[in-house]
Amino acid sequence: QVQVVESGGGLVQVGGSLRLSCAASGRIRRINDVGWYRQAPGKQREQRELVATIASDNSTNYVNSVKGRFTISRDNARNTVTLQMNSLKPEDTAVYYCNARGIYYTTWDLRNFDSWGQGTQVTVSP
Repeated sequence: QVQVVESGGGLVQVGGSLRLSCAASGRIRRINDVGWYRQAPGKQREQRELVATIASDNSTNYVNSVKGRFTISRDNARNTVTLQMNSLKPEDTAVYYCNARGIYYTTWDLRNFDSWGQGTQVTVSP
């Protein structure tokens, strides 16, 4: 299967910046769409918010609340996706999760994967 690991979270003051990374590993044939989600304190898994996505053609989408502040990018050679977060606000506080979808090799064939990481905590202090 394919494993996804997030990194780069931490504690930052209002107006500060953080850079999150999402690294995928395994017998990857191709990564198609990658999305960054966040789960705010007190929210359930089902209430995760889709923050930003990037497709295989590098087209991107953002939730309105982060437009102009967050930038998602990808490095296909390294199977990594980065979320640059600037001008952070207290309401950005959440656990951020990466979700990657694509195709991987098995011994016999190619299969689809849809993998989530364990999340990385982002805390923005007033």
